[in-house]
Amino acid sequence: MIRKIVLPGSLVGDKSKLPGKGTFREGENIYSSRLGILEEKGKYVNVIPLSGVYIPNAGDTIIGVVEEVYRNGWIIDIKSPYSAFLSIENSPWEMGYGETSKYLKEKDIIIGIISNIDEAKNIDVSMKDKQCRKIEDGIVIDIQPSKVPRVIGKKGSMLSTIKRYTGCWIFVGQNGRIWLKGEDEKINLAVEAIKKIEKEAHTFGLTERIIKMLGG
Repeated sequence: MIRKIVLPGSLVGDKSKLPGKGTFREGENIYSSRLGILEEKGKYVNVIPLSGVYIPNAGDTIIGVVEEVYRNGWIIDIKSPYSAFLSIENSPWEMGYGETSKYLKEKDIIIGIISNIDEAKNIDVSMKDKQCRKIEDGIVIDIQPSKVPRVIGKKGSMLSTIKRYTGCWIFVGQNGRIWLKGEDEKINLAVEAIKKIEKEAHTFGLTERIIKMLGG
């Protein structure tokens, strides 16, 4: 089923529904208060904002969180309006039907690749790549997906700078989740730098300010 995109002011529900996130009631009707994707959960009508969310593309490398475990695979939160599915066949493990919970449980975190998206926004994730894995140490932080290119920089220059000055292992998912490993103090410094880049991505001279902040 294709999810509907609505504009601010669009009629999204009537008196039989309750206004949820991103909506408001006027009279007997419910209207959208923002540009987003219409979602109904029970009696509630929500509008998920389009800005600041990740719109997946095939081939993207992402950091996902296991939402649900099924006998034939896992539902993965990819920080998008759309959840994704990781099937047994697309996992890196040899297992039988119904053995999925032995390998990934709810809230486990993985690196995966968006392997397929159809017109109805059914999304498949694969872990059949050498960079894909279950994340079992370090920390994962979230930034706005639109700021990922600035964190990486031209030809990876900004990311290399942060790694060089902090000594941290850093992996940036294209969905705006970032995995860091290293000494606690260095991780804190790297996170501070990444948040500064996210906040000041639109400004000039950012690279110089980041280097200075990191002690260069």
